[in-house]
Amino acid sequence: MTGTTAPRRGGRWIEQWDPEDETFWKETGERTARRNLLYSVLSEHIGFSIWSFWSVMVLFMGPAYGIDPAGKFFLIAAATLVGALVRVPYTFAVARFGGRNWTVFSALMLLAPTVAALVVMEPGTSYGTFLLVAVLTGVGGGNFASSMTNINAFFPLRKKGWALGLNAGGGNIGVPVVQLAGLLVIATAGAAHPRLLLGAYIPLIVLAAVLAAVRMDNLAPVRNDTGAVREALKDAHTWIMSFLYIGTFGSFIGYSFAFGLVLQTQFGRTPLQAASLTFIGPLLGSLIRPVGGALADRFGGARITLGTFVAMAAATGVVVFASGRSSLPVFLVGFVALFVLSGLGNGSTYKMIPGIFQAKALARGMSGEEAAAYGRRLSGAAMGLIGAVGALGGLGINLVFREAFLSSGSGTAAFVTFLGFYALCCAVTWAVYLRRPAPAAVPAVGVEAKPQLTSV
Repeated sequence: MTGTTAPRRGGRWIEQWDPEDETFWKETGERTARRNLLYSVLSEHIGFSIWSFWSVMVLFMGPAYGIDPAGKFFLIAAATLVGALVRVPYTFAVARFGGRNWTVFSALMLLAPTVAALVVMEPGTSYGTFLLVAVLTGVGGGNFASSMTNINAFFPLRKKGWALGLNAGGGNIGVPVVQLAGLLVIATAGAAHPRLLLGAYIPLIVLAAVLAAVRMDNLAPVRNDTGAVREALKDAHTWIMSFLYIGTFGSFIGYSFAFGLVLQTQFGRTPLQAASLTFIGPLLGSLIRPVGGALADRFGGARITLGTFVAMAAATGVVVFASGRSSLPVFLVGFVALFVLSGLGNGSTYKMIPGIFQAKALARGMSGEEAAAYGRRLSGAAMGLIGAVGALGGLGINLVFREAFLSSGSGTAAFVTFLGFYALCCAVTWAVYLRRPAPAAVPAVGVEAKPQLTSV
């Protein structure tokens, strides 16, 4: 099979696409897939930066704004919530409108929250107005879902861990980049000039949209499949993986948004001091995400995911100790380790998703392209749902922090809660995807034999 590009109304369309065919992949597919991956990463990267604006804006909001730490955590939580919810429609928009077309549109959508924040970001603006703008920034979170669904369709199963890890990691790094840019503004112009940061992103958004329009493609074989959505909703693995993704990506985005505010509130850092530390964890977590995907390609996603959760529980123990002792150096070591480990887990969990559904296809007696097509169909539908639920973990983290600081003025109780959650994630990963039942035992999840799933 060969891939051919044919014009259609609404943009460039590739009519045939079979990445599992090695001849097609070497001659045509790989070059096209990598090109689309590059520009998808750029758009998703800026989307993450816009989504995480409020993790930086709160550092500019001094006493003149009249907003306490709990109010700031709620602004961050509002952006997180909307970013999680819009991931579901963004996932299915790729098949409805085409990956290239939707990337252009979703990039241009980022102008709305950026321009709105540029207008209102000053003392004297009402809290309700800030909350509305924070809600608008949530559209940046949707770019991840549409980008991952689109790139999942471009690459063969053997390359998905690397490709999805690189796509997501390149997007995730938008968080530390906007935090670094905020640090630059605070260090040079002062905390009274947030509009300099906001204004710098407007031409970048336009550039991302133009490049997507010129360089990306739509895949005609990718169609909205309501049957796949219904099947994914009914499948236990969709919800199990959603739970695990709360532990990995939910931790990454929640900690990314809250880190600077925790440093200010619990450790008394100034905006400049907090901004100089905030970007480190998200940067390392973003850079290592493709490594998590590559390790999952080689050793199996479930093994890497379990090891990640064990290590995250240990790192959280360090953070609990440091928080109780008010030791900033030890706190930073443990907290940055959590970012790195969540990045690894992000890569490994997303690798598991297509592997799980292809294993289910094989267990049903499918083989070859039939099994690969089934895996693409179900994993594409499931990814949006998993990504949305996982992002809600970021909302949960910020709400737990808010409650902890309201009740005790410290984040220690929040970290104890997170430690218990990681222990539960360890148990679920092992029980569902690594424990081998007796051959005649009834599988704990789904209807297929679990040994098929231990390879994910």
